[in-house]
Amino acid sequence: MEFNAHKPIYLQICTQIYEKILSGDLKAEDRLLSVRELGVQLGVNPNTIMRSYETMQNAGIIYNKRGIGYFIAEGARDLVLNEMKNEFINSELPQVIKKMKLLGISTEEFITFAKGFEN
Repeated sequence: MEFNAHKPIYLQICTQIYEKILSGDLKAEDRLLSVRELGVQLGVNPNTIMRSYETMQNAGIIYNKRGIGYFIAEGARDLVLNEMKNEFINSELPQVIKKMKLLGISTEEFITFAKGFEN
């Protein structure tokens, strides 16, 4: 995994797992890799993985079965969808709108262009 220097690695790992939940690759009750397994796979310190898992557990997206591992919680998809929508609307969308204004792209042009990405 290529990491972005502008965002903490533990949050990038959360985002990667969130995307797998939204795409359906991970579903409720699926077991996640152990902290050590994921750390080795990504080439990341296990403490960083643990921080990711704690962040997701605190948000109710995953839960821990002591001695067995971490699992995707029921309702995780809805929680992730809401969290990622809010992040997009509050962080990314204002930058897109600013760039559109600078480039003189009208709302109509944007909608026409966006429709080309449907399906």
